[in-house]
Amino acid sequence: MIPAVLYAVPAFLLLIVIEAVSYRFLPDDDERGYEVRDTTTSLSMGLGSQIIGVPWKLLTVGVYAGLWTLAPVHLSPAHWSTWVIVFFADDLAYYWFHRLHHEVRVLWASHVVHHSSVYYNFSTALRQSWTPMTSLPFWLPLALLGIPPWMIFLQQSISLLYQFFLHTERINVLPRPIELFFNTPSHHRVHHGANAEYLDRNYGGILIVWDRLFGTFEPERAAVRYGLTKNINTYNPLRVATHEFAAIWADVRAASSWRHRLGYVFGRPGWQPAR
Repeated sequence: MIPAVLYAVPAFLLLIVIEAVSYRFLPDDDERGYEVRDTTTSLSMGLGSQIIGVPWKLLTVGVYAGLWTLAPVHLSPAHWSTWVIVFFADDLAYYWFHRLHHEVRVLWASHVVHHSSVYYNFSTALRQSWTPMTSLPFWLPLALLGIPPWMIFLQQSISLLYQFFLHTERINVLPRPIELFFNTPSHHRVHHGANAEYLDRNYGGILIVWDRLFGTFEPERAAVRYGLTKNINTYNPLRVATHEFAAIWADVRAASSWRHRLGYVFGRPGWQPAR
């Protein structure tokens, strides 16, 4: 089974080139554009995620298929309502996957890769984790709902394709009805911001309605400062992929009790024992 998103890779690369050229001929002082080393790192992270992701998808097929056989009802892909269900169920699963990967440190260690660039462009979308295993539990309920596994994977790919186009500064604000219901470049720029008011906001995939419902929405007002609150200042893909896991291990080794060790692993990023 080949993830559908792989077929879009040539288009991704072409769009990256087009966007980079647009900065060359239509520069904007308020936009950072591209930097060769940063872009190379992002592309390397994307390549690594696909190399690891293909065999991992093969394993998850078996897990989803096993749960699907246990589902009391099997939804038919021939009925339009199944496609509506999978769209909303996938997007809600993505919201909670994304949110918890910001709120639980060991999950953040996997997701932090995507936020490690101080640039924001189409290549940033390809800066993906090399530890996709942390995502598995969030989509298991879809299989138990009776959604065929291939539909789950297809909708995941559609969501990723949509989100690629969110990673740009070249689009300002879209018409109000779109900004109200859908995730947009403006909303997602906020999500990538290291500004205090932008931290842990706008987790949505395709829709922004979940953030509005669950109180995590923040509109784009101040200029966005991209990257992490403490940037790692490296272009080494291996360090980008593992630096937070290494930091967790160092904290766990130095901890004085099991309560503190568990806090460093499962607490929020930045968690410290009470003094």
